[in-house]
Amino acid sequence: MKGAITLDEINAASQAEFVAALADIYEHSPWVAERAAAQRPFLTLAQLKRALVVAVREAGEPAQLALLRAHPALAERAGVTPLTAASQDEQARAGLAHCTSEEFASLQSLNARYLQRFGWPFILAVRGPRASGLSRREILDTFARRLDQPQELEFAECLRQVHRIAEIRLDERLRFEPVLGRQVWDWAQALAAHSDAAPGTLTVTYLTDAHRACARQLAHWMRECGFDEVGEDALGNVVGLYRGSDPAARRLLTGSHYDTVRNGGRFDGRLGILVPMACVRALHASGRRLPFDLELIGFAEEEGQRYKATFLASSALGGTFDARWLDQRDAQGVSMREAMQAAGLREEDIPAIRRDPARYLGFVEIHIEQGPVLDELDLPLGAVSSINGSVRYLCEVVGVASHAGTTPMDRRRDAAVAAAEIALYVEERAKADRGSVGTLGMLQVPDGSINVVPGRCRFSLDLRAPDDAQRDALARDVLQRIGAICAHRGVRCSVEETLRAAAAPSDAGWQRRWEEAIARLGLPVHRMPSGAGHDAMKLHELMPQAMLFVRGGNAGISHNPLETVTDDDAHLSALAFLELLEGLAGECAAPTRT
Repeated sequence: MKGAITLDEINAASQAEFVAALADIYEHSPWVAERAAAQRPFLTLAQLKRALVVAVREAGEPAQLALLRAHPALAERAGVTPLTAASQDEQARAGLAHCTSEEFASLQSLNARYLQRFGWPFILAVRGPRASGLSRREILDTFARRLDQPQELEFAECLRQVHRIAEIRLDERLRFEPVLGRQVWDWAQALAAHSDAAPGTLTVTYLTDAHRACARQLAHWMRECGFDEVGEDALGNVVGLYRGSDPAARRLLTGSHYDTVRNGGRFDGRLGILVPMACVRALHASGRRLPFDLELIGFAEEEGQRYKATFLASSALGGTFDARWLDQRDAQGVSMREAMQAAGLREEDIPAIRRDPARYLGFVEIHIEQGPVLDELDLPLGAVSSINGSVRYLCEVVGVASHAGTTPMDRRRDAAVAAAEIALYVEERAKADRGSVGTLGMLQVPDGSINVVPGRCRFSLDLRAPDDAQRDALARDVLQRIGAICAHRGVRCSVEETLRAAAAPSDAGWQRRWEEAIARLGLPVHRMPSGAGHDAMKLHELMPQAMLFVRGGNAGISHNPLETVTDDDAHLSALAFLELLEGLAGECAAPTRT
C-alpha cells in the first residue's frame, strides 16, 4: 500500500504524480484517477471522492464493466490467488483468511453461480459500512441475497460497492478517520441492543421495556456529550439542551424519533438524534458555545406501531395531542393511559410539553432517506424540498361470489379483478405526476376459495404528492376511476377516508441553509421531496422547518434490517449540521441578512 498523502499534495501534484498516488484506489483501474485529475483543486476530501465517482459514472457501460471485471472474486480473496496489500487488509478484517472448509466451499459455489449469471465477479466492500469488517456470515448472506437480483440492479450495486471500497482506501491514504460518523454508527449499534423482539431483530414500540431502556440510554449519552440540561417529559420524549452564550436569543430545535417499526432498521429516526449528539459532543469538547440554545428532542413515538396514534410525541409540542388517544388499547388490551402510568409518566403534565414558537428560530431534522434516489445518484446528502401530503382510504369492492367452473367469464362480477384493475390505474395515474406515488398496501379476499369467484375484496389505498393540490387531484382522479371501473364490472365499492395529512414544504430560508452547508462540504446540492412522513410534518404546524436526507445503503431500503448508512455518510451529515450551526451563528452576528 502506498504512503500517506495530503489533499494539498494531491492538488499540487503533476498529472502523472496524481495518477500514481491514486492509481490503486480503484482496483487495477488508474484511468479513474486520470479522468478525475482535471477537476482539481479539490477543497475537501468529499469533493475528491465525488470527482472519482463522476469519472466512473460518465465513463460508459463498457468501461464500467471492465472496472467490475478487474476485481478478484471473493473465493480468490480467500486464498486461491495472491492478494494485493489492500485486499489482504480487507480480507483480514472480514476474516476471509480463516474460512472453514464449508464456508470456503460455499464461497466457491456462490462465485461460480454468480459469474455464470452476471458475467462479472461478485463485488462487496467487505470492510462494511463502518470499515471495521463484515463477518463471514454477513458476507455469505449478502452474496446469496444479491444472487437473485435483476442484472441491471446488480450491476449498479456492484459499482456502488466499488465506490465504497475506493472510499475506504482513500480515507486511509489521506489518513482520514470519520470520527463523528463512527461515533454515530457505534451509538446506533449499541441502541439496537434494546428490542421488544428476539435478539438480532429490532422492534421498539411505545413505552415497552426496550423503549424505556432506549430513553435512559439516550439521556445518559446526552449528559456525557455535554448537554447542560437533560430530562424526560410526560410522553417519554428525551430532551437535551445545550445552552448558548445569549440566554435571550431564540432557540434552534432539532431531533427525530427513537421508536421503530417491527423488525426495522437502526437508523430510521435515530440518526436525527445521534448526529446532533455527536455535534454537541464536539462543540463541548472544544469549548464552543453558539450564540443561541440548541434543543434536541428524541421523540418517543412516531411510527404508530403499538397504538393507532402516530406522531403523538411531536404533536404535543404544538398542543394538538388528542386526549382520546389515551384510551386506545394495544394488542394485549393495555391502554395508552395504563402504559404511561406503568412508566411513571403523568398525563396531566402533557399540556406542559407545548412549545411557544416565538421562542424558536425553527426546526431542522436529519433523517435517512428511506428510498433509493441518493444511492442511485451516488450522493451522500440531499436537501428536502417538501414532505409529501398524503391521504389514505380503506376500500371494499363487493361483487357476487359464484362457482369458478360454471360462471362464464363475461358473466362474472369479480371483486378481486376489479381491485386489480384499480391497482393498475393507481400505478398509471401516479406515474403521470412528478413526485406522486400510490399504493395498495393491503389486499384481502375474505373467505376466499380456490374454486370461487371472489365476491368481496378489501384493500388499502395510500396516495401521496409533494403538495396538497397535486395530492387532491390524484385522489379525485383515482376515486372517479374506481367508480367507473366498478360500474363497468357490475360491482360496487365503499371508500372510507382514514387519514389526510397536509404537505409540509420546507421553509425557504432553512432549506437554503442546508443547501449552503452541503455546498461548503464540496458536494453538489440535490433537492428532493420526502415521500415518507416525519416529525418535521408536525413541527411544520408550529415553526419553520427543513430536513436533510442522508443516503441509505442497500438501494436505500428502510423499515428493514438491511437499512444502513456508512460511517463516512454519517460523518458528512454531522459536518453539514455543524456548518448549518456555524452559518446560523454568523447570521446572529449579522442580523440584517434575509
